[in-house]
Amino acid sequence: MSTKGHKRSRVADDENGGNGQYKKDLYELQVELVKLHKDIIANNRKFLVILEGRDAAGKDGTIKRLTEHLSPREARIVALGKPSDRETSQWYFQRYSRYLPAAQEIVFFNRSWYNRAGVEPVMGYCSDAEHEEFLSTVPAFEEMLIGAGITLYKYYLDITRDEQKKRLADRRKDPLKQWKLSPVDNAAMKHWSDYSKARDVMFARTHTLHAPWHIVCANDKREARLNVIRDMLNRTDYEGKKQKLTIPDTGIVFPFDPAHLKTNRIAK
Repeated sequence: MSTKGHKRSRVADDENGGNGQYKKDLYELQVELVKLHKDIIANNRKFLVILEGRDAAGKDGTIKRLTEHLSPREARIVALGKPSDRETSQWYFQRYSRYLPAAQEIVFFNRSWYNRAGVEPVMGYCSDAEHEEFLSTVPAFEEMLIGAGITLYKYYLDITRDEQKKRLADRRKDPLKQWKLSPVDNAAMKHWSDYSKARDVMFARTHTLHAPWHIVCANDKREARLNVIRDMLNRTDYEGKKQKLTIPDTGIVFPFDPAHLKTNRIAK
């Protein structure tokens, strides 16, 4: 990959004993997140943030930095497991709709209904007809959410094949990350091209004016985390906002464009 977002940065150097710039930047941005959350609570706003991406793309770490200083009563993380037999028989969106935010709440989906655009068709967990039905109906579903007053942000954390291979290997060796291992992880590298094709179809069919996708170049975990926060804050009005702190690096996080499918802006 030759994109700026997939290169090392000054922030990444902190992991090797740098000057603490990452911690300083993160602290300032988390203060802004607290301001945003206070505004959401004070004005009965409803926020929903979806984070998608390949296995080991960094969703857990990003969500942790987004939520660790927010009010636990009004901030929730949703990371659903395998559906039960009963849930499998329901309307597809039904198991997700119960977790949507009410007034004063911000909800983070660590994977979401977009399982049906990625892991499910690739791994054979849904039929071609179910996949097509999802792609056809999700834009209208999301438009209804926005019509009901929910602010919806969709982020896709993008990593290269070499980076995923490295992270999955590290995960297998780290005794503190054993809970992250799954059969889907084991198949991730084998089905790399299949996931790429499914992702590209998802973008083409579900990137809309009312619910656009934003791509995050996430080979550098720390830059990805900081710039997801910046982008989210930059697109949101709230009391006491320090605008200069919220400007994202557009080489790292940027709105999807169909032209990206024909370039190396997104990992193939």
